[in-house]
Amino acid sequence: MAKYKIEFRSTTERELNLIPKKDQIRIVRKIASLGEDPRPVSCKKLSGQERYRIRQGDYRILYEIFDELLVVAIVKAGHRRDIYE
Repeated sequence: MAKYKIEFRSTTERELNLIPKKDQIRIVRKIASLGEDPRPVSCKKLSGQERYRIRQGDYRILYEIFDELLVVAIVKAGHRRDIYE
């Protein structure tokens, strides 16, 4: 399988900076693993959208996959109570 490039939106980088450091590290590791397998067993496709979600503890990472470009675009990352607003 080809390796996917990970891209962040500028708002996502700001959202990650608001998360506590110990959780940030785990989230970044989880995001990095998407480069190898953008559709892991634990991912869920969001209904009505071409986006996927993975969990890391109490945090959620929303992303889009562009197979033709081999790109995973991280759309949003944050606490589960705030992520879907």
